[in-house]
Amino acid sequence: MKKAPQLKLPGKFDPQLRWLLWYVLATLLVVWLWQDLFGQFAVRTIPYSQFKAHLERREVAEVTLHPEEIVGRIVPAAAAGTNAAPAGAAAPEPAPAGDTFSPGQRRALTETKPFVFRTVRVEDPDLVKELLAAGVEFTGVRPGALTQFLLAWVLPIAFMVLIWTLLTRRFSAAGEGVLGIGKSRARLIVDKNTGVTFNDVAGCEEAKQELREVVDFLKNPARYRELGARIPKGALLVGPPGTGKTLLARAVAGEAGVPFFSLSGSDFVEMFVGVGAARVRDLFKQAKEHAPCIIFIDELDAIGRQRGVHVGAVNDEREQTLNALLVEMDGFEANTGVILLAATNRPEILDRALLRPGRFDRQIVVDAPDLDGREAILKVHARDKKLAPDADLRRLAAATAGFSGADLANVLNEAALLAARRQARAITQRDLEEAVEKVVAGPERRSRRLNAEEKRRVAYHEVGHALVAAWSAHADPVHKISLVPRGRAALGYTLQLPGEDQFLLTRAELFDRLCGLLGGRAAEELIFGEVSTGAQNDLERATAIARQMVALYGMSERIGLVHCVQPPAQFLGGPNGGWQRDCSEQTAREIDEEVKSLLDHAYVKAREILTEHRDQLEKVTAALLERETMDGAEFYRLVGREMPRRKEPVPAWPAAPAVAAAEGAPAPAPRPAEPSPASPDSA
Repeated sequence: MKKAPQLKLPGKFDPQLRWLLWYVLATLLVVWLWQDLFGQFAVRTIPYSQFKAHLERREVAEVTLHPEEIVGRIVPAAAAGTNAAPAGAAAPEPAPAGDTFSPGQRRALTETKPFVFRTVRVEDPDLVKELLAAGVEFTGVRPGALTQFLLAWVLPIAFMVLIWTLLTRRFSAAGEGVLGIGKSRARLIVDKNTGVTFNDVAGCEEAKQELREVVDFLKNPARYRELGARIPKGALLVGPPGTGKTLLARAVAGEAGVPFFSLSGSDFVEMFVGVGAARVRDLFKQAKEHAPCIIFIDELDAIGRQRGVHVGAVNDEREQTLNALLVEMDGFEANTGVILLAATNRPEILDRALLRPGRFDRQIVVDAPDLDGREAILKVHARDKKLAPDADLRRLAAATAGFSGADLANVLNEAALLAARRQARAITQRDLEEAVEKVVAGPERRSRRLNAEEKRRVAYHEVGHALVAAWSAHADPVHKISLVPRGRAALGYTLQLPGEDQFLLTRAELFDRLCGLLGGRAAEELIFGEVSTGAQNDLERATAIARQMVALYGMSERIGLVHCVQPPAQFLGGPNGGWQRDCSEQTAREIDEEVKSLLDHAYVKAREILTEHRDQLEKVTAALLERETMDGAEFYRLVGREMPRRKEPVPAWPAAPAVAAAEGAPAPAPRPAEPSPASPDSA
């Protein structure tokens, strides 16, 4: 692909010409210093008294009288081979008897070679007479015009300009919020070589296709105008965090080859009234000057929140900024080449006027990738990593259902760190397995020592989860049981991997999940006759599933088809919090009773399964206590069942746990098994 030329902004000085100018100035300065100062380093500086001593001895051959100094050449008598004076000159006076020489005379007598001297001129009215008497050839000079001009005018003015520049920069930095507060803070990218293209983005082919139309319009606008087509003025990228919305915007900048303005929604918000609106107007003014171009606003919800629905004090400044944005989006005509891209993970709180046709009339959903998308993302992030021959990215993609692009990048990075830690030359399948477990359940904490009784209780608890799941018709298959503590709180964990990406769950599947979550507590009560605090996280998640089944999904005959709660945010809200009740007190009381009844039935079923297969519970627990870790194949062999088949190859390690139990404290929240809200046990 041919590289587009860089855009030269108006009013900007060419960087190459600027460096050439500095080079010429530096060269002239060096030449001047060489001519003016080099001779001074080859001249010996002597005291004036020593100069007078040489003059008395008639050893001064010639001098040049400057206003401030005397420069000349001295030929000592020893160097000339005789103390005789030059022809026509008076003979030198005889040396006085004894050591009565002055310091200057003594130094003069020690000289043996001719040299060029310099001495500071002092007030001496008889100097010319003495030079004439000694027969010295002398002349007077005055400073050169260039040197006098540079020293008297250029250097002082340059020094004043330098001081003024430093002071101006200091005060402008302090007063930037006053003088340039209304200026847009958008970063302008004028080079298409941003390092990211559509080839670097995977797992969201539909979103890439929508954005390719935007890029193609900017490159070939005439083809669209001939057909009367009008490109959307704004495109809104929506989706959960980590799915690649900002990366897609960077890829558009890399593909389009046009000026790309990038900024965040928070860049408009200031404490001063009117600043945000002024920055919006300045942004679109710059965009029109550089059209065709793209404006990208990240985290649009910072300024696009719904107006007039706030509780308490209203931020008028934010509403003014939003109003200015709405006006500007309607202000520029279609097909002018100014396209607005924005990204948010909170589309439900955006103002409706912002999303109407004519503004953001195209919403591009960037959701969690499917199996093929995860494999493509892993291949993109594995380009700069050295993989061993046994590393299978397809198996890794099958084991990471519900992971976003950022999660997958983190998995490969953790695998590379683990390989480097053991000083390996390539990333093996073992490193990939350990990386997935570390991302899901946290790092291993083998330093946390459990006594024999606690370890035995944790083993029965985890095997209870696994055994109930194995004998439930609709539960996800078990893939690993471990007694090795991980993360912040988990003392043991049982991980289950769904056979494929799920977007809907039936009532039977949700009920079997309830049974699996309560299987650990049922095993503790069956074996020890009492329960511990290890089931805290299990009870929390099971209660959330049961409440959603009753109040949200209409799976209770007593409550019926009434929708009794308002769900949280689409992408940021979790299944365990953020729900708002939308029913009467009586209905809420009945919902609580139904939730309790549903949990009781699931607990009874889990206890019945463990009672019926108590011999398997003891057998698997003994093997787990001996090994500390057990994979799914070994577990199903011990219980005498065949491991469920799957459409896709499934690795021997889990990625999206349906059960992660802790002993003594809540377990960390697991990864979602599917992107739909129909997976209530995921966080």
